[in-house]
Amino acid sequence: MKAALLLSLLAPLGRAAGTPCEQLVDMTLPNVTIRSAVMAQTSPAGAALPAFCRIRAVARPVADSEIEFEVWIPAAWNGKFQGVGNGGYSGALGYAAMQRALRSGYATASHNTGHAGDDLRFGQGHPEKVRDYAYRAVHVMTVNAKLLIRAHTGRAADKHYFVGCSAGGHQAMSEAQRYPEDYDGIVAGAPANNRLRQTMGLHYSWRALHREDGTPIVPAAKLPLITQAVVASCDARDGLKDGLIADPRRCGPVDLSGILTEPEAEAVRKVWAGLPGIFAGWPMGSEDNGSQSWKTYLLTPTEPMRSGLFRYFLFHDPHWDWRTLDYQRDLAYAEQHLGFMQATARDMTPFARRGGKLLMYAGWVDPVVPPQDTVSYYEAVSRQMGEPATHGFFRLFMAPGMAHCGGGPGPNDFDSVGALDQWVTKGIAPERIIAGHATNGIVDRTRPLCAHPKVARYKGAGSIDEAANFVCAYSENSKSSSGER
Repeated sequence: MKAALLLSLLAPLGRAAGTPCEQLVDMTLPNVTIRSAVMAQTSPAGAALPAFCRIRAVARPVADSEIEFEVWIPAAWNGKFQGVGNGGYSGALGYAAMQRALRSGYATASHNTGHAGDDLRFGQGHPEKVRDYAYRAVHVMTVNAKLLIRAHTGRAADKHYFVGCSAGGHQAMSEAQRYPEDYDGIVAGAPANNRLRQTMGLHYSWRALHREDGTPIVPAAKLPLITQAVVASCDARDGLKDGLIADPRRCGPVDLSGILTEPEAEAVRKVWAGLPGIFAGWPMGSEDNGSQSWKTYLLTPTEPMRSGLFRYFLFHDPHWDWRTLDYQRDLAYAEQHLGFMQATARDMTPFARRGGKLLMYAGWVDPVVPPQDTVSYYEAVSRQMGEPATHGFFRLFMAPGMAHCGGGPGPNDFDSVGALDQWVTKGIAPERIIAGHATNGIVDRTRPLCAHPKVARYKGAGSIDEAANFVCAYSENSKSSSGER
């Protein structure tokens, strides 16, 4: 209602030729200060870009809330808008994602989630800033970006898309569930939408891999060896030996005796198994994939990663000791007091009813957001809304060998936005998306990513590095064996 009212107030602008960029600085929007509006041809980092109107603004929708955002509108505009997401607890604008959108002709916007930096202390004593991070900032950015685009171009965008991965995937799911009118199409990559339980899982896995004195049980140098053993054991289970695990849930036991001591192997198995009844484990094969590994997220931190969520957001005690966390008791307390940080609603009827389209993807060797949980969420929605209805607006694409939001040994570069645009504008629902893997900038393998629950199956002839030699088909067991939600 509020967004519709604001747009109605700007109706005269919609019939005009549009306001010159520099004059937008004088535009009045409720609870928004426009700091600057200038024509530019370079990014803030100095990268050359097509000419665009760069608008810098800050919104203060409620007391103790200050959301910085930018809107970029290209001179050669394709008529569409693309909001982009953030990563982690980032308090920085997503300039790289904005550059990609702008180069494709989109008007685009990003925000700082309502705070600066990546330190969770911003939430201590500031509950409204926590809500800004959890869901409000992206909505406020979106509403005001639409108004500014309409003011500058003289018309509303034809279509509105949101594109994000990780925390941006969380934002994507929050938009679809909380504000279904904001976007016509949404890309949600590796969505950390099960935020509270994922943080519990990070805590549990860190403790599983460390002794009481905080020293690691498993040496980081052994992580690549574990991954090699997993791939050697699981690779051919999908009928094709190609160095990739099609679905780590199907792996079965892996003999680690030649690599790890029994205490080390037990610690690894705990991480794979996850926190029973609370959260999925980290997938087999995610231990080490180049720059993405357990070392970064589960071994190197001196305490369980993201303990600040409990310390500053939940218990409001900077001296809280992470060793006191009780998974059952404190999860119930967290879901009672911070439930708004979740984006796990299983009924998205409002978004589907207005014609919204949701494209979700995840990598099967993601060491940050367990892909089992992403699959589990999709299947929970399918059970809630019915499979045909769900498939009509929501598609999930799982990428074997892909790590977090990209990377890894499997094909990990694909055009999710292009697939979404075809779906929204032409009604062509994506059944498969071609993904590529490159080494030193040269593409050396392509594969189709198939709409879940179908998977890529080799036809039996031709190069296994060419997508044309694969079809999308149902696996022998397409039912989920993922962990609890």
